[in-house]
Amino acid sequence: MIKFGPSGNSLSFYEEGHKHTFEAAKWLAEKGLSAFEYSFGRGVRINDESAELIKNEFSAHGIEISVHAPYYTNFASEDDVKIQNSIEYVKQSVIAAHKMGAKRTVFHPASCGKMDRSEAVKRTYASLELLSAALDEFDFDFIVCPETMGKFNQIGTIDEVLGFCKTDKRFYPCLDFGHINSYTQGSLKTEDDYKRLIDKIFDALPDERAKNVHVHFSKIQYGAKGEIRHLTFADKEYGPEFEPLASVIVKYDLSPHIICESDGTMAEDALYMKNVYNSIRRANL
Repeated sequence: MIKFGPSGNSLSFYEEGHKHTFEAAKWLAEKGLSAFEYSFGRGVRINDESAELIKNEFSAHGIEISVHAPYYTNFASEDDVKIQNSIEYVKQSVIAAHKMGAKRTVFHPASCGKMDRSEAVKRTYASLELLSAALDEFDFDFIVCPETMGKFNQIGTIDEVLGFCKTDKRFYPCLDFGHINSYTQGSLKTEDDYKRLIDKIFDALPDERAKNVHVHFSKIQYGAKGEIRHLTFADKEYGPEFEPLASVIVKYDLSPHIICESDGTMAEDALYMKNVYNSIRRANL
């Protein structure tokens, strides 16, 4: 089943007097949303009591949780210590996700640094093999999602991410369409633009992962080097727009988790996407 929700809490959540993430479960359910992404962007810091409280509240209100591993993972690093650290960050995130009742953990694959891109990609493949081996120790179900990235010096084009996902069936692509649009300098405009990307996924991953991809969506300002900053859906200068993607989702009968990463209006823009999707779906019945 397709799910929509925010990454983190909207400004309105706090403006209404809420303080703690466990309160977001009821708040989101009342809005008609069904997903939430919890970010460990600056480190995996959550105690067991808080994790259990979040698990219970979100489960009670039917909200599917995913988590985002620390932002500074780099599986192309030339420093073996940093590779091991990146593996540990993802492992810690998967463990915390399990305690919170979440199955999906998103992570950033790598950056080039001063390396040639082809060398950085090669190193990323080798390091992800180590990650796969390290994840074998877990005896519970989980999914890890390498994310498409938005800056030119980052590893994470859609082709690179799909290649990584071919190496382990527990790897599901996280398609950040704002990042893809930034990296390709505004290429996502029409339904056919999105269709070409979705076709790539079905060609690369002929299993349930193609229909159940993880999605990040927001409008993003970009420049000569790619992504600059996240915006809200009120922005009229930068894309991408959700409507053509919604049409493709309906036509392909996809069931992704769609997480909105707008700047401060994540829940509101997630609800907008849900309403757009439902409108297009009804029109196609």
